[in-house]
Amino acid sequence: MKNHVGILGTGIYLPKGRMTAKEIAEKTEGVWSEAAIIEKLGIKEKVVPSQDLSDGTQEMGALAALDAIKNTNIDPLEIDVILSVSEEWKEYPLTTSALYIQDRIGALNAWGIDVQNRCCTTVSALKMAKDMLIADDEIQVVMVVGGYRNGDFIDYSDKNMSMMFNLGAGGGAIILKKNLGKNILLGSHIIGDGSLSRTAGVEIGGICRPITKDNLEESKHSLRLLDPVKMKNRLNEVSMPNWYKCIDESLRKSNLKREDIDFLDILHIKRSGHNEMVSTLGLTEDQTIYLEDYGHIGQIDQILTLHLASKQGKIKDGSVICMLAAGIGYVWAANIIKWGPMNL
Repeated sequence: MKNHVGILGTGIYLPKGRMTAKEIAEKTEGVWSEAAIIEKLGIKEKVVPSQDLSDGTQEMGALAALDAIKNTNIDPLEIDVILSVSEEWKEYPLTTSALYIQDRIGALNAWGIDVQNRCCTTVSALKMAKDMLIADDEIQVVMVVGGYRNGDFIDYSDKNMSMMFNLGAGGGAIILKKNLGKNILLGSHIIGDGSLSRTAGVEIGGICRPITKDNLEESKHSLRLLDPVKMKNRLNEVSMPNWYKCIDESLRKSNLKREDIDFLDILHIKRSGHNEMVSTLGLTEDQTIYLEDYGHIGQIDQILTLHLASKQGKIKDGSVICMLAAGIGYVWAANIIKWGPMNL
């Protein structure tokens, strides 16, 4: 049997806090109505962290990892590598999230590294994990895991930021194993456009604009479009074509075609964009999950959707899953998973 990589299972951690469409609308001070938040932005409510700091980015990743261990019955000592997709906004800057999780879950034989591709990180890390597993005879199990709460930085009075009003919080983990014989990770394709690398980000708190006593409060909500005109114009031109190219190329690498897709595992985007993608791919709403009750939990979306789809019976043995992501920077990515036993 040719070497391959399969998905052993997933784990999820979601904080108990929720923010409703009505509450989001109120924070925009009348610019957005509750109805528009629901219908246009596609948010009925979103997951938000608790106020007592217990829902830190690294800890949420660790809790998701523990859930994945419970769900798969794997011994943490079997994990060889931890690829952390946790965001840079975390409990303590310059600490390594992968190693926090390694210690927290007792994966004493694993080494770990943090990887970052914004909301594309999970899809990118799955490709990295597969390549590592195939290339290195001594790596048998890789955990891709992380936490996310970039919604902390949102200024709801900033009219340019409506595209990020959906940002929420949570953790996700996915465990991959060499030659598992089921749930096979097939082809992947990633596109980057560095011309957009500084069109969005947290403006205050880095080397260029350090935090001072004068901008302290502003810094807490300074995730912004740094060049909104350039970003929006460029995305209007290339975003959908790049997404479809990623889908088609990942399918080509998997010896499959669009009509073979049974389930679309896509991050949360505005409702019209989601509906257009589903329709263009010839799918129905039963062949995807729209995260209108969760919001956009960054790179955790793909793990959450896969986790929910499995529990809801939306993916079955033989299902072809297209996992789709995009992240500021700008990056687009897709990968293909064939669910169920390998011989199907």
